[in-house]
Formats: sequence, structure tokens, C-alpha cells
Amino acid sequence: MKLTRRKVAVSPAQVQSALSNDSNIGTSPIVSSSHERRVLSRRRFLLGLGTFGALTGAQTLLAPLLPSGMISSALAQTNSPATIIGKSAGLVVLNDRPINAETPAHMLDDNITKAENMFVRNNGIPPASIDVANWVLTIEGESAKESKQYTLAELKQKFTHHSYQITLECGGNGRAEFSPGAKGNQWTTGAVACPKWTGVRLADVLKDVGIKDDAVYIGYYGKDTHISGDPTKNAISRGVPIAKALEDENLIAWAMNDADIPVMNGHPLRLVIGGWPASTSGKWLERIVIRDRVHDGAKMAAPAYRVPCEPVAPGSEVAAEDMCIIHAMPIKSLITYPKSGESHKKENQFVVRGHAWAGDKVVSDVHISADFGQTWQSASLEKPANRNAWQHWHSQIQFPTKGYFEVWAKATDSDGVSQPMILPGWNPKGYLNNACHRVAVQVV
Repeated sequence: MKLTRRKVAVSPAQVQSALSNDSNIGTSPIVSSSHERRVLSRRRFLLGLGTFGALTGAQTLLAPLLPSGMISSALAQTNSPATIIGKSAGLVVLNDRPINAETPAHMLDDNITKAENMFVRNNGIPPASIDVANWVLTIEGESAKESKQYTLAELKQKFTHHSYQITLECGGNGRAEFSPGAKGNQWTTGAVACPKWTGVRLADVLKDVGIKDDAVYIGYYGKDTHISGDPTKNAISRGVPIAKALEDENLIAWAMNDADIPVMNGHPLRLVIGGWPASTSGKWLERIVIRDRVHDGAKMAAPAYRVPCEPVAPGSEVAAEDMCIIHAMPIKSLITYPKSGESHKKENQFVVRGHAWAGDKVVSDVHISADFGQTWQSASLEKPANRNAWQHWHSQIQFPTKGYFEVWAKATDSDGVSQPMILPGWNPKGYLNNACHRVAVQVV
């Protein structure tokens, strides 16, 4: 019998339940050599066989070993050893416990990111079972006037629905380029996405509970479990200042692109906080706390999601008290067409396009260069769909000769701040790399 992903009639909750997370496999190392890739590839292939058995009823000892959220190539009908549930086989898996995968730049060419092409950034293990009908969100905290609970149905009934296209980018996007290197997932350019989100405004729910005058921060808690399996530990619990939380575009969302949010991106409920690191947009959301202090949950303390308050020399040791929390993301752009390495006929105009975004600001200009930054030409730039959405740009180039070229993109924000042409200031965790993106072109 020929199996395809569409013919596997299982719900996300059933899949999560089948893909047991009671594994004693440690976190996989970053794949940095061909030998390691072969080892990890073989490992995932063996794990994939286990999942196939688990989902088809076969008896196998390998089934519990597959990381939660992975499906075998037999079921996905792909050539890759394992595929992430609900995601394109083209995503590049950086880590399988917890699952982290980035999207190649050319797969982000759509104006609205497809759900299957959105990157996956997990700090813990997604919930093994999801009961949408009984999912409850609790709002409480020192600076909450009341403590309230809402079912998903109650959220949908009580509050006005809103949809926004919001850019989410991992704070470590671009980490792979830092030297000296920084520990963590070695993201290149693909830990960013801008799908359409639907839900209720975070501000509306917080105001329904009541916010005391001494409120400083909000923090979130999700139903993902710590990588160690210790139920007393949180995988991640971050937040934002109360002023940021009350912005109109921030959502408690249940839908992406008018469908359920993918399991690996937080189904059935998540926060969507635009313009700041995606780590502030908690997934599998079950609790929000209104704090009278800066939130002190997991991954809030240095060095997580912090950079030196003042510039430091590459490789420096930085004391915890000298690290500041990352707030808005910096100006950045991405070339999504064509794919790097394309061949192009000299007599034809070279079409290039992509996206640009600027944290809490807007993008004012995008320029491109085909001579390593010696000269620049302006690209056509569209307005954002709404605040905190990326902006699309496009341009054309006439190459002067045959040979090897690189096309660079550089964006400028509404304060006149442009992307650096080389790596920005080094930091110990490899955050906030917004250097110009470039693609290689062989003109023939």
C-alpha cells in the first residue's frame, strides 16, 4: 500500500500522543560536518522506522525514541529521513530534541508565509496530547485585579476577533555567522516568518481581568515540558513590559492563515508579540501573569535573550549584570528570489525580490548592490499590511559582463538606521545579526 501524508487520518493530538516524548535520547549536537550529518541522518532514519511502526500498529522498540513532532519518511513520502509534523520537508532541521528547524530563504518568497514553511523554534517538548475543548487560559498575578480563566470557546465568544500579519523572528537568527562562534542553534537566515494570525487582542483580555497601577511586566507559561522531563521546571517563560503588551497588534491567537496553528508552532493557543524576539510569543499558552516587577521566568535571566549593555570585544566574558534584555529587533532584509547560486543570461534583466522588517519601526528604504557595496540602487518598496508586518520589495539589475556576481540587499528604518554590510557587534549568545543578506549569481 502506498502511503502519503494526506492518507494518514490522524489528528494533531493523536499524532502528538503517538509520538511519545518519554525518550532518554539527549539533545543532538549541531550538525557541523559531513560525518555528523551522516550519523544524525542515519539516526533519524532509524527513529523514523520506529514512528512508522507506532502509527501503523506494528510492534517495534524504536517507536518511543522518535522526538515528539517528527514523522517518518515512509509516512511523509519524502527522501529526507524524518519530517516535522505539518511542515515542509524542505525545512532544515538544526536540532531534534527539542525540535528546531529553519526555512531556506527561497521558501519564504510568499508575501504571507505558508504555515508549512514557518520555522520551528522550541525550547522544550510540545504537549503529548491536546484537548482543545477543555483548554483553559488563566490570567493572574500580583498586578492583576482578579484571577480569571477562559476556555478557548469563551475567548472566541467574549472578545472581538482580530487578524494581523505579524513578523516573528528568533533573536538568534543569523547566529551561525558570528566569530568567535556562539553556542545554540546555528541559524543562518531562515528563523523568520510573517503569516496571518487571528485571535483576540492581548490587551482586551488583560483589561477584562483588570490591571493594577503597579503593573510592570507580563509573563507567559505554556504546556510544553522541560527537555529534562522534570515537571517542576519550565522550558521557557518570558514576557514583555506592560506598555508593549497593551499594543493593539499583539494577539492571543488560535489561527494561522485562517486555519489551526500548526502543532509545532503552538496549537491550539499562543501569544503573538510583533517586533520583539519570537521568544516573547509563548506557544501552547495556558497562563499569563501580570507582574509588579520584571518577569523572572525561565530564559529571562542572563545570558538568555540578552546582549551586552555596552559594546564588547569579540570573545569577551560578560558579567550577568552587564547584560540587557533584548527589546525590539533591528532593521533587516532578506532576498527570497532568486535562490542563491542561480545561473542567469547576461542579456536578460535580473529580477530580485524579498522582504524587509524593522522591529517596532517601519522600513523606509531598501537598496541593492551587485558590486559588493560599491554602488547601490533603490528597490521598489511596498507598505506593510499592518504595523509589525514585513514589507515586500523588488528590483531589477542589468549585469555589465558575464561572470560571478553577488546581489546584496540593505534596508533602512524610519529612524534612518541601516543594516550593516558586515556582522554587527559581537555578543556571547550570537543574537541580533542583521548584516546584509546576499545571493550568488553566475552570469552566462
